[in-house]
Amino acid sequence: MPTATMTSKGQITIPKEVRDELGLLPGTKVTFTIDEHRRCVLSPVRISARSVRGILKREGRPAVTLEEMDEALREIPIR
Repeated sequence: MPTATMTSKGQITIPKEVRDELGLLPGTKVTFTIDEHRRCVLSPVRISARSVRGILKREGRPAVTLEEMDEALREIPIR
């Protein structure tokens, strides 16, 4: 079981094994939930596509087609 030590500033480095299992990358936001047994559950924050709708829209630029989106997604390495 991976362990970590908290610094005097309250910082903890998440062990690589845990980061890899959860797909945590630099800049990933996480939530901490305390359950009824006072256990802490760390979870990556997942955003919905609906929440980012339109943030990249620029006036005068054509919309991207679904085929172009699919092609871009195929280029993203899968772990």
